[in-house]
Amino acid sequence: MANGSSFDINLELLGLLEMESHKYLYCVFFLVLYIANITMSGFIVYLVLTEESLHKPMYILICNLLCNGIFGSSAIFPKLLTDMLMSSKTISRNGCLMQSLSVSLFAFYEIWTFTIMAYDQYLAVCQPLHYVSQMTNKKVVHLLVLSLVYSFVVILVAILLTTRVPLCGTQIKNIFCDNMSIFILACTDTDTSINNIYGGVLSTAFFLLSTVFIVSSYIRIYFICHRLSLESSKKAMHTLITHLINFSTFLIGVIFIFVRYRVGNVKLPVSGHILLCIPSMVLPPLLSPLVYGIRTKALKVKMIRRLKELKKWRHL
Repeated sequence: MANGSSFDINLELLGLLEMESHKYLYCVFFLVLYIANITMSGFIVYLVLTEESLHKPMYILICNLLCNGIFGSSAIFPKLLTDMLMSSKTISRNGCLMQSLSVSLFAFYEIWTFTIMAYDQYLAVCQPLHYVSQMTNKKVVHLLVLSLVYSFVVILVAILLTTRVPLCGTQIKNIFCDNMSIFILACTDTDTSINNIYGGVLSTAFFLLSTVFIVSSYIRIYFICHRLSLESSKKAMHTLITHLINFSTFLIGVIFIFVRYRVGNVKLPVSGHILLCIPSMVLPPLLSPLVYGIRTKALKVKMIRRLKELKKWRHL
């Protein structure tokens, strides 16, 4: 390509081209998913903010997780729907980098939130006498803010490192941008060792350490539950399973992404890339409000009460 290494180029999203023949069907599907996520998550966030009885660490963490899910969905679906309706298949490199930053920030912050939730649950079950003093609302907010700042700085550095890499390709086998998809397009004669070390080592180390901490915390909680009274054990296990369901959903998305990049170099068709990336962008934001709304008793009670109040108000 004559301008293949130019920094002012448009990138082509092959996934949008792949879905062109049934774009209206896909539009309806993604629009329903996006509206469902916004509605359910927004309703729970509203409850947590307005109900004083829910102003507790666990509900603040759930609220944060759902807000992050809204952010992650909004980084993908609005542009995806617009592009499909307008039959647009391209995105500027700067626009692609911005979307990549948003998607990566969502993923990193999601892991941080799960890690803090595991720590919160560990203290609540394993050190109940110290829980009130060690896990206050103020401390939870501080941890969330610090993790958000850390995630943003780490992702921003990775994106800035990507901006220095000239591209010799313009075709992304996906329906949205992510940093690895852009990085794959780098010219073969470009020194990308810094990007590989920073992105690969840091991301892998962070993910593995977080996962080990979360899993080890839940294992310790499980064994502690056997020493508690039947009622306390049942309550703790119910909360533990709720967190595990949600974390497992997120892990499924991560595994699909890992598989996509591992097999992407063996001429995986575009449709394969689409199928492997959809779980990561659909499952966590959509299932989080369902899991917590259904399995968290306090939230479910408040939700039912508010819906009944709304129903009565509409009949006045």
